[in-house]
Amino acid sequence: MNWMMSQTVDGAAAWKAIWVPLVAWFVAQALKVLINFVRKKNFNLSLMWSPGGMPSAHSALMCALATTIGLMYGFDSPLFAISLAVAFIVMYDAAGVRRTVGFQSTMLNKMLDELFKGDKEFSQRLAEIIGHTKWEVFAGAMLGIVLGIAFTWPWA
Repeated sequence: MNWMMSQTVDGAAAWKAIWVPLVAWFVAQALKVLINFVRKKNFNLSLMWSPGGMPSAHSALMCALATTIGLMYGFDSPLFAISLAVAFIVMYDAAGVRRTVGFQSTMLNKMLDELFKGDKEFSQRLAEIIGHTKWEVFAGAMLGIVLGIAFTWPWA
């Protein structure tokens, strides 16, 4: 029998693969605000919607999704394999490509400052905190896995 045809999904359980990752994303973003407040004594709610920082909300979301899929459909299912592969791609992108873009933004902003001092036409700057360090990605991944287990395990 086809794997997809053999799966039975009832009401609220079907939505876990959507709301558990969203909860993980929200918790990770809220932790960014809290961590910033503790470190800098500055309550900055705009961090809820900004990329970069500790922990990685992208990693939390994708690892919560993969964990939820694994617990609901089995860690040997094609859905888990796909969600895990996408999670690795997202985490690699966050720590590699997007982090590099952040470094390039910093350099371009410095160049604009040097070349066009006082010129209002070139006053707009690029966002510099775009990617994540490996530790931020790891922390986000662990947060996602823990929340995925907490909300999806059979007792939940």
